[in-house]
Amino acid sequence: MNILQGDIVKIENIKLPSIVVSTDFFNASGSVVCCPIYKNTFPDPLHIRIESDSIEGVAVCEQLRVIDLKQRGHKIVGSVKLENRMDISDAVQSIFDYI
Repeated sequence: MNILQGDIVKIENIKLPSIVVSTDFFNASGSVVCCPIYKNTFPDPLHIRIESDSIEGVAVCEQLRVIDLKQRGHKIVGSVKLENRMDISDAVQSIFDYI
């Protein structure tokens, strides 16, 4: 099963669902970079509201995690629209930009 950028995954032993923010090329390695999705949190430029058919919440972009999916059970529970992926990618990129 190929994991794609924008997929929402439930990962074994992780309470919250996560959104995959890494590119499809990186994900082919078996690892993903993801952000947890909280039901609700305080407003912040790094907290991006998302909606899918199965999940509604806030992607907390400052809590990036690299997860080796070859070592953990997981399942895809949804995906987000391109607009959400773009907003999340912009927020993640802003963490690393030079000023």
